[in-house]
Amino acid sequence: MVAHSISLRHLRAYKLPHFASSRYIGSTTTRNAPKTTRSATLPELSTSTAGSDPPKSWLTRKVETSPTARRIFFNLTNLLGYGSEKQVAGRRALAFYEQVCAVMPDQESDFWQNECSLPPTFQSWFTITNLHVWMLTVRLRALPPEHGKAYQQALVDHFFIDIEDRIRTVLQPPAEPTKPYTFESSFYTNPNAPPPDAMTPDGKPKPLSRAPDRIVTRQMKIFKEQWTGLSLSFDLGLVKGDMEMAGAVWRNLLGARGAQGIIYHDPASPSSTPTFRRAVNLVGGEVVNVAKVDLEKEEVTDDGSGVHDFAASEADKYLAYPEVILDVVGYVRRELDRLGKVGDVDIISGEWTRLKFGRVK
Repeated sequence: MVAHSISLRHLRAYKLPHFASSRYIGSTTTRNAPKTTRSATLPELSTSTAGSDPPKSWLTRKVETSPTARRIFFNLTNLLGYGSEKQVAGRRALAFYEQVCAVMPDQESDFWQNECSLPPTFQSWFTITNLHVWMLTVRLRALPPEHGKAYQQALVDHFFIDIEDRIRTVLQPPAEPTKPYTFESSFYTNPNAPPPDAMTPDGKPKPLSRAPDRIVTRQMKIFKEQWTGLSLSFDLGLVKGDMEMAGAVWRNLLGARGAQGIIYHDPASPSSTPTFRRAVNLVGGEVVNVAKVDLEKEEVTDDGSGVHDFAASEADKYLAYPEVILDVVGYVRRELDRLGKVGDVDIISGEWTRLKFGRVK
């Protein structure tokens, strides 16, 4: 277990995310953000995750071969602000998010989907990615103040820009594939993906309208609340101990299954006996007055996450929960301890790949 004296230095307040921040990109439109963001990425952050690298441009070849062109180029970028600490933090944080945090649901999909019984939905992908963003944020809080806040904010900014981009793709998939903000995930399936034969009479893809901003905003509020709730509950577990951490894992990752009791199979009862559900995202968004919420109605309302209590025929799955929770708590503690040994210099200007997470088991 990480010592409390080390853990407490990580518990610094950080700001809420800016859903469409333009501090690291040239446009606030997330569909156009990847092109602008990647063109500003420094060479050490250009590791490709999709096969061979594209051919180098004339400017890149010129800068690499000519010391004079290199000096002029970097002087110009410094004048434009690309060399400022905030801009460097934004570019490096994109690599932290894309190649350290966001890849973990896909890399450990067998554990999360089979042992934790999480469905292959975007909600599950968000929850797992959110956990790893929190773990990395814990380490970034321990950076010197002049760097820590910039890196924390940049990481969360990229997280929510990516979330908004994915929400729009899930709600209203484009007729023709578009370049995502980060990458396409195989962890979840898009229930709204158009069938391959969705073509117009002249053989072109049917044009689709843009996802309504009203629905996107509502979903972003829900995910912001989940980000805040997971962060606070795991922060508390970080300080109070493994029992509190186990509770955070059960509520936030495992869906609090069994909170209202466990139904066992009874041959004498009708097969239509309803199963218990957990209450998630009451009324979908910010709850102003909880006393006015119809809890009984909300408890049986499908929240769309795909996570629900096990049926009576699957009651034995609850027996594996203590071991699963132990595995996740051990993983979180182990990774936080490892991240604490990664030097500040590596994070700010060195070998950032040391931040990459290991296996859960």
